[in-house]
Amino acid sequence: MQTMEGGCHCGRVRFRVTADLDGVTICNCSICTKKGIWHLIVSPENFELLSGKGDLATYEFNTKVAKHHFCKVCGIHPFYVPRSDPDKIDVNARCLDGFDTLAIAPRRFDGHNWEAAMEKDVPWR
Repeated sequence: MQTMEGGCHCGRVRFRVTADLDGVTICNCSICTKKGIWHLIVSPENFELLSGKGDLATYEFNTKVAKHHFCKVCGIHPFYVPRSDPDKIDVNARCLDGFDTLAIAPRRFDGHNWEAAMEKDVPWR
């Protein structure tokens, strides 16, 4: 486990997270594909919003369980509350300072077939 910081593009939203990058997952559902998010799901005690609470907006769709937070200024989605684990925080690993997508091999989750995929052994549970 390591402690890392990250944020949105304009820097208004900043956060700190303690996690293991071995837990990074990519999903092929419609929103994750369009956002390009790499998921790092953590418990709330391992996440701290450092700044920008007032600069966040929230997008909900379908079941409205997931709370997709994004910066109202630059539009970047640094973290959200996932439908799969609504008691956790899903950090967009691409928003971590110095994150290198070539340095890790993310696991894949078939979010396009969400219900069937959730019946299988989900990697972050």
